[in-house]
Amino acid sequence: MDDGRVGVYLHVPFCERVCPYCDFAVVAVGRLAAAREDRYVAALLAELAGRRGLFEGRPLASVYLGGGTPSLLRPDSVARLVAGVRAAFPEAEAGLEVTLEVNPSRLERERLPGFRDAGVTRLSVGVQSFDDRSLKVLGRAHRADEARATLEAVAEAGFRDVSLDLIFGLPGQRLADVERDVAEAVGWAPGHVSAYELTVEADTPYATAVARGQLVRPAEDDVLAMMDAVGEGLAAAGLHAYEISSYARPGRESVHNRRYWQRRAVLGLGLGAWSCEPPRPGAEHGARRVNPRGLDAYLARVESGRPAAEAPPEVLDAATARSEAAFLALRTARGLDAAGFAAEFGLRPRDLYAEAIDELRAAGLLQEDASGDLRLTPQGRRLSDSVFERFV
Repeated sequence: MDDGRVGVYLHVPFCERVCPYCDFAVVAVGRLAAAREDRYVAALLAELAGRRGLFEGRPLASVYLGGGTPSLLRPDSVARLVAGVRAAFPEAEAGLEVTLEVNPSRLERERLPGFRDAGVTRLSVGVQSFDDRSLKVLGRAHRADEARATLEAVAEAGFRDVSLDLIFGLPGQRLADVERDVAEAVGWAPGHVSAYELTVEADTPYATAVARGQLVRPAEDDVLAMMDAVGEGLAAAGLHAYEISSYARPGRESVHNRRYWQRRAVLGLGLGAWSCEPPRPGAEHGARRVNPRGLDAYLARVESGRPAAEAPPEVLDAATARSEAAFLALRTARGLDAAGFAAEFGLRPRDLYAEAIDELRAAGLLQEDASGDLRLTPQGRRLSDSVFERFV
């Protein structure tokens, strides 16, 4: 579980507008006012100063600025944040991965050279689709030509480590639409693609529209065909699935995202951010800490010198940690390492989940090798939620 390092996540909640399917901790601001930006950046750095102690002495494995739309920040703000994290954890991995999420827009394109100079080494570009109808259905602010212009600007700015985001399973979307999106995505030669099935989260405008029959999602079999098309199209271009929704060329896997699936230490800063705290006496399997989702509450607590999180951390008991270790590992192509599981918990997966393992194997959803390691089959990957719930 613990590799002795730390990844740092900085959540920037500001968006030009909130997409109707989004349930993240975000705030619609239109144009981000300089005073508001400066106040939030100062709060992130203050929270970092107050919380670094629990992770003291750990080499820095990764930095990730997510959101929201962190590319709404000025490059000098990004530079302050990256420099602050590096100062807090001066021992860093060689070639440190510093990721910034970027949405396609003219303002953000113009800032790309500044982000590069601020220390960003990797971009995650929120393309979502190259089809204008699909982007309109998603409620995105950009259109396909803006995505193309942004990807051209990314190359011109000298970024070579680039990930593209795609979403499939949209109302009215057809298999041919997804195939075209994948074909255009690989034409830009990204090192990484994240491809997600659209999920309808409770208490979002999308959920209301679906409940009223105003939006009709594709049939399950159609969505599964779209998932297959994504995997096959990306694999043919050399991007192989290393996690349920993540595809990469060899060596281009996301260092930061892997930390979550491997249950390794992550310090989460900002509105709604959560942290994975390392094992310690009294918390042998680590702990989780979650910040408030309200901007005013977050700022008030940090600016008054109090911890951002009002509630104490959730200390993980052995049963919770075992379940999370199982289903998070099964999200990955590597799968669940039986020996590593036994080293942490004193029992092998089969000792705890024999009935589930046998039933899932019989259904063709799970494979088990001679050492007891577990991996999803191709069919298991398509029906992964049904597998994961057996380990919870």
